[in-house]
Amino acid sequence: MSAVTGTGDQADTLRQMARKARQGQQADSPQNGPVSDQKGIRVISVTSGKGGVGKSNVVSNLAIAMSAQGKKVLIIDADLGLGNLDVLLGLSPAYNLNHVLNGEKSIAEILIDGPAGIKIIPAGSGVQEFTSLGQHEKLKLLDELDMLEEQFDILIVDTEAGISENVTYFTVASQEIIVVVTPEPTSITDVYALIKLLATRYAEHHFKVLVNMAKDSEDALEVFRKLANVAGRFLDISLDYLGCVVKDEKVVEAVKRQKAVSELFPESEAATCFTTLAKRVIENTRQTRLKGNIQFFFRRFLDNPPGE
Repeated sequence: MSAVTGTGDQADTLRQMARKARQGQQADSPQNGPVSDQKGIRVISVTSGKGGVGKSNVVSNLAIAMSAQGKKVLIIDADLGLGNLDVLLGLSPAYNLNHVLNGEKSIAEILIDGPAGIKIIPAGSGVQEFTSLGQHEKLKLLDELDMLEEQFDILIVDTEAGISENVTYFTVASQEIIVVVTPEPTSITDVYALIKLLATRYAEHHFKVLVNMAKDSEDALEVFRKLANVAGRFLDISLDYLGCVVKDEKVVEAVKRQKAVSELFPESEAATCFTTLAKRVIENTRQTRLKGNIQFFFRRFLDNPPGE
């Protein structure tokens, strides 16, 4: 384990984490420890191997469906160079996460209201400065997110597509990983590549699979079987089938109108799928292998850099 050293801010952050650990908040919980009944915020990353699979649409609608079922949900748009979650929902934030990382604003000051009571931390767009977070930015984000812990039940991290450093960083730091895949062969191939990277380099072994844009439930199950078969042959991992969202023209219409389909067409087939998925995620709380609370959302990555 390599100790984190450097500026006074970094030392203060680690002292705060140590203090919270002493207060019984389980900061020494194993990376993939036993199933826990631990209360507190759940940190779920939603990721995909490639763009164009509707990941951000899944994130927004899943959050709305969870909120409708009584959960306080926060989304962080973690595509720090090309964030578009706000555009997808027709929102116009004055500030974004880049303003937090450069010290101009706090996270509390950039939070915006989304549909159905969800809150969103918007990302910047067209800004390259934070497309690869440094140690200082990671600690800054840790400090800021720590302040929001008791306000929310669930934090959903909407990662950028692909296998960039930021994608692996946010994904590895989360307690649960949902991978979004579509029936397209390229999507299945790219998701497998992402899972392989996370398993072999970052020791992640538990993934939930959500099939988007499926023709029907059988089509979705076939996609999962293909992914599970190849993963089972070459990787020592656990893949759980979370469910599917069927292809629905109402989703296309909602995107054009910059609204979530769950908000605009709550009786649509896709919206019904999101309601079912949200219920499944919420009910699976006790089956989650917790890695920690929001206080050390990034701690294990800071303390254990890849390859050390």
